[in-house]
Amino acid sequence: MREETTTQANDKTIIKEESIVKTKLYFTALGCAALLSACVVEPARPPAPPPRVEVVPPAPQPGYHWVKGHYRWEGNHWEWIPGHWA
Repeated sequence: MREETTTQANDKTIIKEESIVKTKLYFTALGCAALLSACVVEPARPPAPPPRVEVVPPAPQPGYHWVKGHYRWEGNHWEWIPGHWA
């Protein structure tokens, strides 16, 4: 009778430990899912086109310097920003 009670107690302990492990695994998976759902992945954009050739006009006054034109990503396309004197 004593052995049967001990076996039942051991079975209950094993079941309880398995339940704890499953609960920890569940919450770990839930935490990972929550963290990954907050990730923002920017869509891949195509490479920028080669720079345009610009004709630099004369400076408006001495002391100005020319800022070259460049492409800037605007939502879903590359937009050319022309050069200017600064």
